[in-house]
Amino acid sequence: MSRATLGRRFTALVGRPPMAYLTWWRMIRAATLLRTADAPLESVARQVGHGSPYALPHAFRREFGTTPGRYRALA
Repeated sequence: MSRATLGRRFTALVGRPPMAYLTWWRMIRAATLLRTADAPLESVARQVGHGSPYALPHAFRREFGTTPGRYRALA
């Protein structure tokens, strides 16, 4: 199957392109870890596939409209 065909089929089935879905899934996982664990942000970033703890807050804010620290404080 070609990459373009996979992308179209995935988007039709899931409702998001593959990379957007992966980013969304990582942020959902990060939110769960922030609510349920006291792990530092660097550890959470690593667990969800971000190589840098500085990249996670930007992606998290785009998805949830708040920083990981504020999200954790409100959870």
